[in-house]
Amino acid sequence: MHSTEKLLENYQPNDNCLTDSIIAVTGAGDGIGKVMAKAYAQYGATVILLGRTVAKLEATYDEIEAAGFKQPAIFVIDFETATETEYQQLADSIDEGFGRLDGLLHNAALLGVLTSIASYSIATWQQLMSVNVNAPFILTKKCLPLLQKSPRASIIFTGSSVGLKGRAYWGAYSISKAAIENLTQVLADELAMTSNISVNSINPGATRTQMRASAFPAEDPQKVKLAESLVPLYLYLMDSKNTQANKVTGQQFNA
Repeated sequence: MHSTEKLLENYQPNDNCLTDSIIAVTGAGDGIGKVMAKAYAQYGATVILLGRTVAKLEATYDEIEAAGFKQPAIFVIDFETATETEYQQLADSIDEGFGRLDGLLHNAALLGVLTSIASYSIATWQQLMSVNVNAPFILTKKCLPLLQKSPRASIIFTGSSVGLKGRAYWGAYSISKAAIENLTQVLADELAMTSNISVNSINPGATRTQMRASAFPAEDPQKVKLAESLVPLYLYLMDSKNTQANKVTGQQFNA
């Protein structure tokens, strides 16, 4: 675990720190993914919006365009049902359209249901593993050649506190997030000496999103931080012009 406060204490991002960067964001139609897609665009990146719900992706697209930022791109993909061929087609389309990838933010995930392992639906278990584990693995695998074309690329996985320490009734969500932490470490270790790609995970903590509201329906949302408060950390790890950020890999951050 890395100290987020120490990391960010002297960080002052340049307004155009992501100029010329091509960054793909999964789950870009809602929640943290949408906020980060807009933030990356604000700082100069061309953002590739990935997700399954066209209307939500189009809303993010429209907000980025209305703000006067660089025109984003939309690629619709259902991470629950996508085949290897579809992932390859996505990577090929990014290659044809942009020639490389400078950043990949994995944010798309499903919560499932909060229930005991004994009561857990096998179908729901498999659904969460497809979206929360298999999809980030396959998408990363297919995008690695694109990321390797970048002078300095960054992969960010989104973790969770229940992925760091299992908690009763969190079932497949907890276990899938534990897998993501391990994927982060394995990939970072493999790439550390052979590429300019950094790999890190961020546990956003309690954040005012629809997923949080579903998990904690009795919670007062006004007492939960906005996703916008997470921007500095997500920006720091994507900022290729930040020489200190370039050295950070294989780390787990609590926002």
